[in-house]
Amino acid sequence: MRKKRFINKVVWITGASSGIGEACAYLFAKEGASLILTGRSAEALSRVGDKCKSLAASCEILPYNLSNLDQIHALVDDAFACFGKIDVIFNNAGISQRALAGDTLFSVDRMIMDVNYFAPVLISKHALPKLIVQGGGTIAVTTSISGKFGFPLRSAYSASKHALYGFFETLHAEYFDNNIRVVFICPGRVKTNISFNALKNDGQQHALLDDGQADGISAEKAAQKIVNAIYKQKAEVLVGAKELLMVYIKRLFPGLTRKLIRKIKPT
Repeated sequence: MRKKRFINKVVWITGASSGIGEACAYLFAKEGASLILTGRSAEALSRVGDKCKSLAASCEILPYNLSNLDQIHALVDDAFACFGKIDVIFNNAGISQRALAGDTLFSVDRMIMDVNYFAPVLISKHALPKLIVQGGGTIAVTTSISGKFGFPLRSAYSASKHALYGFFETLHAEYFDNNIRVVFICPGRVKTNISFNALKNDGQQHALLDDGQADGISAEKAAQKIVNAIYKQKAEVLVGAKELLMVYIKRLFPGLTRKLIRKIKPT
């Protein structure tokens, strides 16, 4: 039997009601962690929480819409109050986009930045003193290969993911001696509902599962890589299939990458 690697550890996951967050919650539960689950839907979180409990995990749910930045400090306080500590904060919640940059309302740009960037920044800022007092902790952050290069119809989404690297790489450097570790989770195509929930130029739901998303790896397979990376406190883990080659092409051949991206058929 495999050793349970997260016994006596508390893991807080945002975006836990579906997709990568849900799959990771079940795997953390199997690995012995106590869980705090956050997402917009209390009903969906209750379903995920009940399954985690069926896997013998202690579990608390904290429904919250991360576009509301004003009360994030209270959300963090509530999360730490659940079990008295948090060992892993998995900033996983996010929202994508399907619209041209020039057509997208600024209010939509701002909402995407609020959920994808400012919310995890605020969570981490409020949590940091508590993590330091308890002796350290791990902050995992879901970015994207779209945080490595621009991608058609993803201007605000890509910007938000680029910004996460800048902030959290700096935080890692500044607080390394306080035993704070940052793990970047960088997915490519994972079969989740992220494209279905993506925002169009006016903020309406895209409501379609993109072909690329449909052909992506399963959330369960992604979760195995993610939970392992968090346990090992890896600097970054790329999660996906052949599309991850673009990350290496960009690194070695940036000019070629720009040409390839221009040829991508927007979906």
